[in-house]
Amino acid sequence: MQSVNRPESSINTDVALATAIDRINQITAQAQDKKSIRTGSPGAPASDLSGFVPIEPDSFHAAGLTDSEVESLILKFLLARGDAMGREIADQVKLPFVLVDRLLGELKNCQLVVLRGSAPMNDFVYQLSDLGRERGRRHSQSCTYFGSAPVSLNDYISSVHAQSLTTQHPSVEALRHAFEGLLLGKSMLDRLGPAINSGRGLFLFGPPGNGKTSIAERITAAFGEKIWIPRAIGIDGEIVRLFDPVNHEEAPLESDDGLLDSHRVDRRWIRIRRPTIVAGGELTMSQLDVTINTSTGISESPLQLKSNCGTLVIDDFGRQRMRIDELLNRWIVPLERRYDYLGLPNGKKIIVPFDQLVVFSTNLEPRELVDEAFLRRIPYKIEVTDPTEEEFRLLFELMGRQLKVPYRREAVDYLIATHYQKIQRPFRFCHPRDLLLQVCNYCKYHERPPEMTAEHFDRAVENYFAVM
Repeated sequence: MQSVNRPESSINTDVALATAIDRINQITAQAQDKKSIRTGSPGAPASDLSGFVPIEPDSFHAAGLTDSEVESLILKFLLARGDAMGREIADQVKLPFVLVDRLLGELKNCQLVVLRGSAPMNDFVYQLSDLGRERGRRHSQSCTYFGSAPVSLNDYISSVHAQSLTTQHPSVEALRHAFEGLLLGKSMLDRLGPAINSGRGLFLFGPPGNGKTSIAERITAAFGEKIWIPRAIGIDGEIVRLFDPVNHEEAPLESDDGLLDSHRVDRRWIRIRRPTIVAGGELTMSQLDVTINTSTGISESPLQLKSNCGTLVIDDFGRQRMRIDELLNRWIVPLERRYDYLGLPNGKKIIVPFDQLVVFSTNLEPRELVDEAFLRRIPYKIEVTDPTEEEFRLLFELMGRQLKVPYRREAVDYLIATHYQKIQRPFRFCHPRDLLLQVCNYCKYHERPPEMTAEHFDRAVENYFAVM
């Protein structure tokens, strides 16, 4: 076979053309990457310069939903409401009106809904037909939920990873701000700082009344203030409610937040302050698993899921209604591997993130409660000790300013000498506040200004320590 010699100019032209095409492809790829970082893919979480932000979906498929799932929510809503405008329906299920409006048109063609009248802004008032009412009743028999459309489990897991505590590294200044108002020495802050930065578990132990619960509740403030969570999570047809107004504090978007345009945010998500959930002696095993209301068919997420990206405080550890070994066996793997297994009402098992700082607060000695294997998984054990006499006096000054009770050194000297040193009563961080409140209440009753006197302290001590 005879080779053909191509002109050198033609070869150079081909090389230049190939180089140009490669350059165009590189520029296009960079533009796509830049676009995905700034705006995210529809229906999936994204990040802008201000942090994690969920982007409004442009289709049900992008939102991880099917037409049938949204149809079920709409029919159950209209069954309960009677009639509603299209925009009210879209606001109820937290999906873009343009998507809901198209589905409502299909439901009308299938004779499941009828138009009751027109509404402003090219909208209509819808109500169920007899056929739609019957189908809505069938949907309600299995589950009465008709709130926000659920977010997929994969999108929720991605959101937790993006907002994880492990990505936060609070500084000394952040800790001082978080514990502002609490009298904590430098040594205590130096012990708490690494424990909080680890994002793992820690034990706070020591005598009662020294602020263990107050410290545990303020730890979350050392991390970023706000996170996004789904209102509900959808898993293979099961809807699990996550947003809990009792345990979550909403942080609505403001016009000057510097985030994306609020109209482009996926309304199935809600912005909240990083959660701090406290479970005390009332904690039971059922609160650590997905629970279902048998009368409504609605599932509720467990405490550890609600506290993801925040702090979960087990207060009065050792006094729970459930046995200690049950709690330890339930969490020994999640504490080490940072993921948890949950069982759904339909029998399916799922893996979810276990991404929170778990704080065990107890008045008991940790070694008396748990074995070495569990203590190894709680890397930080911090004893909250009694205040020194100097700190005790300073607390009376601080609480006096806060309660508007003028500080009198001689009255505090009398209190310490008579009611503490003489009978060897230990100081507690809570005592100055509690005793001064007794003084204030007594003075209010007698319509006189509150003041620190030996007489007032005698009366307060008699009431406060009557059975202690």
